[in-house]
Amino acid sequence: MNKLIKVVTKDSAVVPFVAILLGLIVGAIIMLFGGYDPILAYRSLLDKIFGSRYEFGETLTAITPLVFTGLSVAFAFRTGLFNIGAEGQYIMGMTGATIIGVQVHAPWFIHAPLAIIVGALFGGFWGMIAGYLKAARGVNEVITTIMLNWIALYLGNYLVNRFLLEPGKGRSYFVDDSANVTIGWLSRALDDARMHWGMFFALLAVVFFYVYLWRTKQGYELRVVGFNPDAAKYAGINVNNGVVKAMFISGALAGLAGVFQVLGVFLNQAISASHTGHGFDGIAVALLGGNTPVGVLFGAILFGSLSYGAAGMSFGADVPPEIIRIVIGSVIFFVATPGIIRWVLKQLRIRKSKGEVA
Repeated sequence: MNKLIKVVTKDSAVVPFVAILLGLIVGAIIMLFGGYDPILAYRSLLDKIFGSRYEFGETLTAITPLVFTGLSVAFAFRTGLFNIGAEGQYIMGMTGATIIGVQVHAPWFIHAPLAIIVGALFGGFWGMIAGYLKAARGVNEVITTIMLNWIALYLGNYLVNRFLLEPGKGRSYFVDDSANVTIGWLSRALDDARMHWGMFFALLAVVFFYVYLWRTKQGYELRVVGFNPDAAKYAGINVNNGVVKAMFISGALAGLAGVFQVLGVFLNQAISASHTGHGFDGIAVALLGGNTPVGVLFGAILFGSLSYGAAGMSFGADVPPEIIRIVIGSVIFFVATPGIIRWVLKQLRIRKSKGEVA
């Protein structure tokens, strides 16, 4: 215990792991108050995630869009912007990919890349709108991105309903096989779980995030703009172009999440009465990951696993799925307040030095 306390108090990188542990403990306490068995609940959660090859594959599928949307939010934050519009950019990515997947007919080596690129451009353009309004008119990007979320929802529905709707089905036509990005051999290896190339693209996006922001001149300029716009302007950096570029890249990352959901999971876009939630969950993932690329990856793994495993808690331990949201919320709370963790561990270290803690 003493060694753990020393490590955590000295190395802030370990704090999120302690926050996760405390979040799970808080969730267990709430379950006890509700009359549920937390041990059975968490065992059921793990069984849902790792109980079979199919469940493990589906867990990976649930994690993938959260990596993209988490990176989207984190990228914007690293450049001094608050992108609350990953949800709308995600929907526009879905819509762009659906249009190409349904309306264009071409060989797979043209069709699939084209659908991916167009979907990413749709998402990037949707983010760029907020960036342009901030750069040209000084409009706060939080307000515009929230409004654009709703515009994207109804615009996407209109486009699908007007041009792509399959009669009597309430969804678009299925995309051509040539635009399908599922991985057949991997799906078969995992008992027909919905595996697709988006999982590997998500890992590439993590690498891109780091290399672009910390190993390129343009990335350095974007970070300078985010850290101090006045200093960036004094240094000759075009701040307005930086804002537009950052929001475009952020939107493209979120758009890719929607692209691979359409081309690799659903293979069509349904008419939706509400948001999917992946973009909003990306905000939590970015916070869990400390707005770092590797941190976002682990945050998405945690968030996606808990969300997918919530069904196991419900069936295996009769725990309401909402409990898992309380666990996630508790983890986010402790991640956002590392001072509390350090204070608690400091008190434990003091008690340890006095011989009060074993």
